[in-house]
Amino acid sequence: MSAEKSSLPHVPAHTRRTFLTLAGALGLGGALAACGGDSGGLDTGGGSAGGAPTIRQWYHLYGEEGAEQAVKRYAEGYERATVEVQWTPGDYESKLSSGLLSGNGPDVFEYNLNVDMVRSGQIVPVDDIIGPVRDDYTATDIEAASLDGSIWGVKIVDDCGFLYYRKSLLAAAGVQPPTTMDALIDASRALDRDGVKGLFIGNDVGVTPAFGGGALLDLVLYMAGTKNLTPENTVGFTTPEAKTALLKLRELADTGSLLLGAPTDFWDPSSFTQGLTAMQWGGLWAMPKIQEALGDDFGIVPWPALSDTVGTPSTFLGGWTSMVSAKAQDVELAKDYTKWLWIDNTEAQEDFNLSYGFHIPPRKSLAARAQKLQDGVAADALRIFTDHAVAKDPMWTPKMKSAFADAATAIVREGGDVDAELATAQQAVEAELARLAA
Repeated sequence: MSAEKSSLPHVPAHTRRTFLTLAGALGLGGALAACGGDSGGLDTGGGSAGGAPTIRQWYHLYGEEGAEQAVKRYAEGYERATVEVQWTPGDYESKLSSGLLSGNGPDVFEYNLNVDMVRSGQIVPVDDIIGPVRDDYTATDIEAASLDGSIWGVKIVDDCGFLYYRKSLLAAAGVQPPTTMDALIDASRALDRDGVKGLFIGNDVGVTPAFGGGALLDLVLYMAGTKNLTPENTVGFTTPEAKTALLKLRELADTGSLLLGAPTDFWDPSSFTQGLTAMQWGGLWAMPKIQEALGDDFGIVPWPALSDTVGTPSTFLGGWTSMVSAKAQDVELAKDYTKWLWIDNTEAQEDFNLSYGFHIPPRKSLAARAQKLQDGVAADALRIFTDHAVAKDPMWTPKMKSAFADAATAIVREGGDVDAELATAQQAVEAELARLAA
C-alpha cells in the first residue's frame, strides 16, 4: 500500500471527490498490497431479508451532496439481489485492501487498475459484459482498464484536466491561449503583473506527489510524445524529447512567474477564482465553481505540446472504474450487477456523472447526447477529453512513480543534471519491471 495518501493533510468534504478522483488519475494510490488487520471495523454485510442473495458494493467517500443517496437509490432497483452499499470514510485504499485480502470486503468496488491487483488474483476480468459495447468507450478508457489481454473493469466516471485561463487578463496582456511550451513560458511571463501571477501548476511546480502535488509528472512526458513506459514495457522517459520537456518545465519554473505558496493546491480552483493567478492547471470537477465565480470570463485548453513539431497537447485520464472481487460471494452475480448498473442503466450513469459534481459519462453515446455537455466550455471539455486524454499504464507501479518523481523534482526544482537523474530513475524502474516479469 502506498503511504502517500495517508500522509496527506485534511481535505475538506466538498473537495474529497475532487481530490480522490485525481488521485486515481495520477496514481497516488497504487497496488492494493497487504495493509494488515481487518476491514477497519466496517460492517461488510452478509445475508438479507427473504433469503435473497446479497451483493456488497463499496464506494469511497464522495463529497458532493446527494451522491450517496443516489447510488443507494440505484442499488434498490436491482431485482436479483439485495445490494448493500458501503460508503467508506477515511483511508479508502487501506480498508479496501484489507477487505479484498480477507474475503470480508466488497463484491463490487470502485478503484483503478494496477498490475499487482491482476497478478495477485484480486479481481476478475469483465470482457464478457463489456465486450458487446466495447466500441462505445473511448480507446483510452479501454486501455486504462486492460492488462494481459483482458479488461478488468467498467469505467463509471471520466475526468481530465485543463489549463484554465482568464479571458479578460489574456486580452489585456495581448496573449493567446498557449499551445506550445515556449508559448506557455512567454504567456506566464506576460501575465505576471499587477499583483497577479502568470500561472499556477501546484505549490510543488507540478512534480512532487506528496501532499497532493505532482500534477505534471505524466503530462511532462505526454507533451513530448512519450509515456512513462513504452508499449513494450521499457522505460519511456529517457528520450531526447522527454529530457527537453523536463528542462522546459525547469525554464518555466525559473521565470518567477509561477504562483507558489497558495493556500490550497492545484486540485482546488480557489487560487484562480480569487484572482491570484491568470492561468491554472486544474480538473474538470472544478468547472462549476469556476463558472459560478467568473461567469464567461474563462476558457480552457489542454496542456501544451512541447513544440509545434514535437509532441501533442494532452490531458490525463482520471475517474473511477467498477471492479469485481475474485472473492465475491457470487462472482457471476456481481458481474451481472455491474453490467446492470454501469453498462445497461444509462439513466443512472448520466445522473451520477452530471448531477453531483461535473464529470463525463464514459459511454461515448451517452456523453454525445448529454445536454449539459453540448454547449460552450462544457462542449470544449468533452472535445479535449475525447481528443487528448492519455491513459496511465497499469504497469506503472508506486515504486516506479516514486523513482521518476524524485528525478523530476531534482531536475525541475533543484537544477539537477537531467541525464544523471533520469539514469538513476531508469535503474529503479527496470528493477520493478524485472520483478513483474519474474
